[in-house]
Amino acid sequence: MSKRDRDADRPKRGPAIQAAEHEAAKQRILDQAEAERTPLDDTTQAIPDRQRRRER
Repeated sequence: MSKRDRDADRPKRGPAIQAAEHEAAKQRILDQAEAERTPLDDTTQAIPDRQRRRER
C-alpha cells in the first residue's frame, strides 16, 4: 500500500483543527470583552452636571 493510499483512508484533520482554533480565538475575544466590560450599575447612575447645579 502506498503512502497516497494510506492518506486517502485517513480522515482529514485540517478542518477540525481550523474549527478548534476558530473556537479558541472566539472564546479569547469573549473573555477579553467580559474583562473590559463596564458593569451596568456604573452606566446607569445619573451624575449631575456642575454647571446646572451652579445655576440653581
